[in-house]
Amino acid sequence: MIEKVLPPESDTGISPELLKDSIERFVNIAKEKSSAGEGAAAGKVCILPPDFTRFHSRAGEITSMLYDIMPTGVEGWSVTDIMPALGTHAPMSESQCTTMFSPAINSADVLRVHDWRNDVTTIGHCPASMVSDATNGMVSKPWPAQLNRLVWEGNHDAIFSVGQVVPHEVMGMANFNKNLFVGVGGVEAINLSHFIGAVYGMEKMMGKATNPLRAILNYASENFLQTKLPLYYILTVMGKNETSGKLEMRGLFFGDDIECYLEACKLSLTCNFTMLEEPLKKVVVFLDEDEFHSTWLGNKAIYRTRMAIADGGELIVIGPGVKKFGEDDECDVLIRKYGYVGTPTIMKHMEEQEELQNNLSVVAHLIHGSSEGRFSVKYCPGHLTKEEIEKAGFEYGDLEAAQKKYAGLGDGWNDVDGERVFYISNPALGLWAHKDRFEEGEGKAGEGGKMPAVNVGAGEQVGVGGSGGVGGSRA
Repeated sequence: MIEKVLPPESDTGISPELLKDSIERFVNIAKEKSSAGEGAAAGKVCILPPDFTRFHSRAGEITSMLYDIMPTGVEGWSVTDIMPALGTHAPMSESQCTTMFSPAINSADVLRVHDWRNDVTTIGHCPASMVSDATNGMVSKPWPAQLNRLVWEGNHDAIFSVGQVVPHEVMGMANFNKNLFVGVGGVEAINLSHFIGAVYGMEKMMGKATNPLRAILNYASENFLQTKLPLYYILTVMGKNETSGKLEMRGLFFGDDIECYLEACKLSLTCNFTMLEEPLKKVVVFLDEDEFHSTWLGNKAIYRTRMAIADGGELIVIGPGVKKFGEDDECDVLIRKYGYVGTPTIMKHMEEQEELQNNLSVVAHLIHGSSEGRFSVKYCPGHLTKEEIEKAGFEYGDLEAAQKKYAGLGDGWNDVDGERVFYISNPALGLWAHKDRFEEGEGKAGEGGKMPAVNVGAGEQVGVGGSGGVGGSRA
């Protein structure tokens, strides 16, 4: 099932009125679909929006509309739970909730906090053979499908998963079942999924709607989610108006299966992907201080531009809000300890250190966040010292000096003191690539020798195949 809403003209966005009418229609479709079963006249509704790091998706606005249509305590469908899909991120602050959601939501007792380390249940396993097939033998161990207990056991009559489809460093394209299995998933599943993506090769995944990791999540959706949960997806595609420069909603998609996601991906690649004719020698990326507080989030500046940057190029990251490395304390400690030192070194550390073997999402993050020595990364943070930045493997830049030098730049090419500079005002909104590097892929998985055998969870192991891929077994 799919419902697609596009703006009436190609150079405009979806208006607030059209958005509101569309959301009301989507709710009615969901109600009609459920009317074949018992208890359709009244029911509990759960909404899974993204967190504040996806503020520009307008998912907060959509969530507020859904709540207005189905407020808590009314007859019929009523929203009882709103759980931002935090994944590994820190919980939203009170001010972030106030900014993202309506006063009605903030005054009601409906906002729930997802705890990815403790409050989850395993709903099934993708078999090792399927994982091996999906990754061409690079990973051969069961992948645990995990969900927040409230989502899985809450007996909701409808669950609306809301979010933006955009190129993504781990999943290829963001959202759809990622919002469930990662957004409200558990530590074991998130760790292994991030690691699978890193081993396969980020550059071979970004911008691809279908890839080995997505195939694993799709298997879990088809075999576990769709057999139990009354799940509906509301997906947005955002893009900049070329005339005004303002961010607009270019598409809205609703459905209960993969079809709506695939359609959204097609549109996203026309709105959020910039293919460049020449590699970039100098790139400056700005991180909004309300959105990016850590390098865990801020390294989108690296992920989303690495396929565009020339060998020997320079990336300058201006992050006035960056005050830590990891989004939780455990990840922060590990990132500070091991740093962004390149794949061979971090894999050697993983082979030797149990604390990394138990935190594969950190290993994946450290791989993703390294330039592999191909280009330099200068971080200009608001709240981290020169010593902290350099110990983590980056060059340090003075924030005030960088803000002064690069003030007033527009997205794309700029001339700064006679130097050609490519500027990006928000890396979360797109993907940039040089055509040759995007077509060929960078950093092929399994190259550079065998991958080490590491314990990845209770009774499970990622091992080494003779071809340098990752294999393993479940004890």
